[in-house]
Amino acid sequence: MSQFIQLHLLTSYPPSNLNRDDLGRPKTAIMGGANRLRVSSQSLKRAWRTSDIFTDALGEYRGTRTKRLGIEIYEALLGKDVKPKNAAVWAKAIAGVFGKLKTLNKKEEAKLAKDDTAEKEKKALTEKPFEIEQLAHVSVEERGAVSALIDALVTENRAPEKDELALLRNNNKAVDMALFGRMLASSPSYNIEAAAQVSHAITVHSAKVDEDYFTAVDDLNNHEDDAGAAHIGEAGFSAGVFYAYICINRDLLIENLQGDGELANKTIAALMECAAKVSPTGKQNSFASRAHAVYMLAEKGTQQPRSLSVAFLKPVQGQNQAEDSIEALKKQRANFDQVYGACADDFRTMNALNGEGSLEGLIKFVTE
Repeated sequence: MSQFIQLHLLTSYPPSNLNRDDLGRPKTAIMGGANRLRVSSQSLKRAWRTSDIFTDALGEYRGTRTKRLGIEIYEALLGKDVKPKNAAVWAKAIAGVFGKLKTLNKKEEAKLAKDDTAEKEKKALTEKPFEIEQLAHVSVEERGAVSALIDALVTENRAPEKDELALLRNNNKAVDMALFGRMLASSPSYNIEAAAQVSHAITVHSAKVDEDYFTAVDDLNNHEDDAGAAHIGEAGFSAGVFYAYICINRDLLIENLQGDGELANKTIAALMECAAKVSPTGKQNSFASRAHAVYMLAEKGTQQPRSLSVAFLKPVQGQNQAEDSIEALKKQRANFDQVYGACADDFRTMNALNGEGSLEGLIKFVTE
């Protein structure tokens, strides 16, 4: 069986709105009959993979998630003095390898042809036929192949040939693709199974979303005619201690990285540091709700993984929510071991509340 690394984190956030729903309020979920705050796994992974920590450690191996690859190619061709008509045809052919392209409807075509269409809207309509319908995750190797093809087409002043459009790769070393996977509906043979599974983070206690009623004052208003606010608004927020769970299939990660165990360890180390230190970016300017994990449990072994979220099925009560959450997590881990036998070969912890352990020690433990 594969070797699994399981990470359990508790992070306390002050008043914040880390991950918004369609109404702009903090996302929530019902668990154990109580309303909890929630941060989606997509929000967490986005924050981690685009963070300075991840980029500094692995930037040369990080892929690109985008719909705009065709636009980038089109502009690159124009920048190399390719005629617009040829640039459009070549860019669509290349971008279409990574997914189905968007098309203009008749109403949009008519707008694009009108002289009175706003410049910003005209630009968006011009770019639309080069956009991929779904976000495509493109590896460094694939972007390199695209760049090489562009150079060849410009040098030889010709359209791409069919065999040159075989741009997708199976021998990628894109660490974010190796961790979080890739799905290409039109080219499933190039899909990548995610080596890391990330839970939605939820509060260990019940939580209520409050409304921040705020006003903004006009600095040039001397209050002679109007003493009122220049703007009035409301913004949802809440606070809580969040539990998050990450499961990494180390063997699959190494396989996804073409057998590079050293790069896999660097990837695991970067992910752990991000998970402990990097907060989602939602409303940070309004709340400055950056936080580091107060507790982290790292396990490794070949046993079947399991989350410890059941420790918080009954909401944590009282004034010492962080301390009580740590104790609940420890107790649930011990209870699982009591019933099922050891659920991991070994484990280590870090507790920032009392200064025990270290993130460096946990990283060394899971990567050695």
